[in-house]
Amino acid sequence: MIRLETLKKLLQIKKIIALILTIVFSILALKGLIGATEFLTIFSMVIAFYFGQSSTRQAIKETKEHE
Repeated sequence: MIRLETLKKLLQIKKIIALILTIVFSILALKGLIGATEFLTIFSMVIAFYFGQSSTRQAIKETKEHE
C-alpha cells in the first residue's frame, strides 16, 4: 500500500508537468511529427529544470540544517 506522504510527493505539479511533457513529446517523436533533435532539446530542458530545482531545494534544506 502506498503511504499518503509518498502519494503527495508523486502528485506534485512540477512532476506531473514533467511526466506529461515527456509522454507528449515521446508520442510526437514516435509518430514522426517532431525530429529526434527537437525531442532531445525539449526533453533535456524539462529534465534539467526539474533536477535543477530539486537540487537547489535540497542544498537550501541542508544549509538550514547545518546552521
